[in-house]
Amino acid sequence: MTEQATEKIDASLVKAFVYSTKNVLNTMVGVDVELGKPSLRHDPQPSYNVSGIVGFTGDVVGNVVISFTGETAGNIVESFCGEKMSPQSEDFSDAIGELCNMIAGNAKKEFGLNAGIGIPSVVIGAGHMIARMSDVPCVLIPCKCDVGNFAVEINIKQVACLTAEVK
Repeated sequence: MTEQATEKIDASLVKAFVYSTKNVLNTMVGVDVELGKPSLRHDPQPSYNVSGIVGFTGDVVGNVVISFTGETAGNIVESFCGEKMSPQSEDFSDAIGELCNMIAGNAKKEFGLNAGIGIPSVVIGAGHMIARMSDVPCVLIPCKCDVGNFAVEINIKQVACLTAEVK
């Protein structure tokens, strides 16, 4: 049984990831990113087989998944670290996680809200699933650059902030 998304995703949150993704990959990897047309993602499987996942807390909750083809992930890690690495290497996962952390951190700054980010998780392998909030849509942004294809999958929402009166 699947639930329908009952909320819309805030366009300013999506724009923050667009800006951040382009900025981080240009600055840290030296590639220009071309973004495709955003669409809604209903399938819990990520777009590709290497996924960096970062959760959000505070005024913004949910997660962002940066999903790479294996070849793209290898090329990006090589450009980022200056050396070729095996996907089985701990350093490979750390590099993917760090890039995803930078993208999430820069986007968080753009939100202008009190939001926190979690420690990135990296999953490598075909057929993995990503748990998502069912009450807000997941926006998929296909991306391509000189080193391959990847996708940014955004499933976040801004939550109401409760303030307590101090006496």
